[in-house]
Amino acid sequence: MPSEAAHRAAHTTASGLRPLWADLHVHTVVSPCAEVEMIPPLIVQRARELGLGLIAITDHNTGENVEAVQQAAQGSGLVVLPGMEVQTREEVHVLCLFDTLDALLDWQEQVYASLPPLKNREDVFGAQFVVDESGEFVRMNERLLLTSASLSIDEVVSAVARLGGLTIAAHVNRPAYSLITNLGMIPPGLALSALEISRHVTPEEAIARLPQIAGWPLIRSGDAHQLSEMCASTLIAMREPSIAELAMAFRQEGGRRVKVLV
Repeated sequence: MPSEAAHRAAHTTASGLRPLWADLHVHTVVSPCAEVEMIPPLIVQRARELGLGLIAITDHNTGENVEAVQQAAQGSGLVVLPGMEVQTREEVHVLCLFDTLDALLDWQEQVYASLPPLKNREDVFGAQFVVDESGEFVRMNERLLLTSASLSIDEVVSAVARLGGLTIAAHVNRPAYSLITNLGMIPPGLALSALEISRHVTPEEAIARLPQIAGWPLIRSGDAHQLSEMCASTLIAMREPSIAELAMAFRQEGGRRVKVLV
């Protein structure tokens, strides 16, 4: 949980800005690699225990449990951004975040059309549960989600931007499914909003190992597949929890900022 010093830092923002602890990479039980505890009410409860004000639900190649988590969060003070973790054809994981469920569902339609027409093998990959706001079973997602879309990373970044969303390269410090590991670089001109480092490293450690990420906006997320992996180490100062404000925070406009505090 954030330290006392970090809590003090949360209140030293410019006038009119709202500080929020955020975890922008959280999975639910529709991701076959997630634990069965990753259901909406328990995710919301854990987020509030950690002092989080903002989370993004980012399941693998689907957004089918986002609305359930949003409903579970109603009245809690927790804001839930609609999101998805897309696996591009280069096997790079990219977080795609949106303001509205409608935009996410438009994106989901494009992603589904780009996935191979294969069914999930529960015995190999795990179950893919679609649930309601209480965590009760609704149905199985039968698609094979743990696979690559036919979309390139450039196509993903561009398409998400056209829908009003933003993109963040996921866990760039990891040896698998990472932009830098798989491509060897951050392609010039790729319009990502930020880079994510995993909860296991500090920004200083990540930059020492990957000097090319210096100067990029960084977030540190849980990539939570179980409740204990959710984390509160990214502090965002913005006027409201929206994609436009988040983009401005990544650009450090008007006193807005994103800071990793470990």
